[in-house]
Amino acid sequence: MSRPKGTALVALLLALALAAVVSGCGVTRDSDDPSNRRLRMMIPNSVGGGYDLTGRAAARALEDNDLTGRFEITNVQGASGTVAMQRLVNEKGADDLMMLMGLGVVGAVYTNKSSATPLKMTPIARLVEEQEGILVPADSPFETIDDLVVAWREDPGGLAVGGGSSNGGPDHLFPMQLADAIGVDPTQVNYISYDGGGPLTTALLGAKIDVGMSGLGEFEGQIEDGKLRVLAVSGAERLDGIDAPTLTEAGVDLVFTNWRGVLAPPGISDAQRDYLTELLTEMHDTDEWRDALEANGWTDNFATGQEFEDFLAEQDDRVADTLKELGLA
Repeated sequence: MSRPKGTALVALLLALALAAVVSGCGVTRDSDDPSNRRLRMMIPNSVGGGYDLTGRAAARALEDNDLTGRFEITNVQGASGTVAMQRLVNEKGADDLMMLMGLGVVGAVYTNKSSATPLKMTPIARLVEEQEGILVPADSPFETIDDLVVAWREDPGGLAVGGGSSNGGPDHLFPMQLADAIGVDPTQVNYISYDGGGPLTTALLGAKIDVGMSGLGEFEGQIEDGKLRVLAVSGAERLDGIDAPTLTEAGVDLVFTNWRGVLAPPGISDAQRDYLTELLTEMHDTDEWRDALEANGWTDNFATGQEFEDFLAEQDDRVADTLKELGLA
């Protein structure tokens, strides 16, 4: 016997309602599952740069360990990272966005007179650091860091110092702070900027500059075959595989490192800040992240919470003092 049309219509409506409830429950459950949470990451330079490599390694470690869903990664170029910083400000309150940044961005904020400063953002975590090295060609008359210090003091402007950063970047800040530490007026430093390690290597080997100051990752080949020598490294401890003292060992009161960390937009909730912090803490403990540290020669320098906030404030003050002394801030 056929069901009355009215009864069939009621049954159909009930079935549709039940399907909607089940579907809705599924959406809620999926959104609460961290492995399905989609996030965005902004990189303040081009593909292949230091920020890009670090950000993509972190995103890959998170994805591969099902700690979150897929990342949408966007490279935002311009003004040494300050264009990306302004975009982060413009996304105030966005709870799905993180941005890689570091010492170079702190400096660029001052040299580009940007109001979008790191201290206005939400700090999440410091990830890695890299030491700077002091490089000379094999036939340089400077055999030790002491030789260099003596010559620099005698003729501050006569020593041509090259770096792979524009003003405000780590390769620029390091020689300025080193000069100040040894009693050389930073305003007298003859700093020549090159577009990365390749051009800086060419300048060193071509005797266009007397000394280069930069991270050592891009110079491994030339150091290994003896074309370049490292007089000293800038961190608190010696680097494995590099036969050179720290500046502190050589009697220079300076520890300097380039570093990279993660910020979120201003105005996010405490709960979201805690969620992102825990997410990166879990990422830091993965095998994939440890492999990335080793493969890229990064030093693990993880910090969150008040420690990272205090570090950002200290770095901001230090960079501001250096650039103001140079008339660049």
